[in-house]
Amino acid sequence: MAAERTAQVTWSGGLLDGTGTIDRVGSGAFGPLDVTWDSRSEESNGRTSPEELIAAAHAACFSMAFSGGLAKAGTPPERLETSATVTFVPGEGITKSALTVRGSAQGMDEEAFRQAAEAAKENCPVSKALAGVPEITVDASLS
Repeated sequence: MAAERTAQVTWSGGLLDGTGTIDRVGSGAFGPLDVTWDSRSEESNGRTSPEELIAAAHAACFSMAFSGGLAKAGTPPERLETSATVTFVPGEGITKSALTVRGSAQGMDEEAFRQAAEAAKENCPVSKALAGVPEITVDASLS
């Protein structure tokens, strides 16, 4: 079954001096969120950016894929703590997404945990959607 998700954004003005608002998302989980070019390319100053939202999506998707892979291998995680850092370079776009995960899964050694994290990085749908990003990395270790 396909799932569609929606978001509504309003932008006023030019790229560099304009302002925008992520008015709402279909689920109602968040919004409104302010967004500007400065929040994307310099300091966020309490505003978000597309890259920050991509980082959140990548961390969440990876965690789900990793959890599913570990469970399928018979070693479901007790806990996974994942962060993602998305690098945006004006004029180039997104150049990197770096995932970091610390977790615990009974019966797994460090190497098996890292290998499972690599597989999750490669197979999570957001990683696949970011296929044009030159570098996607994962730093995984047991906590």
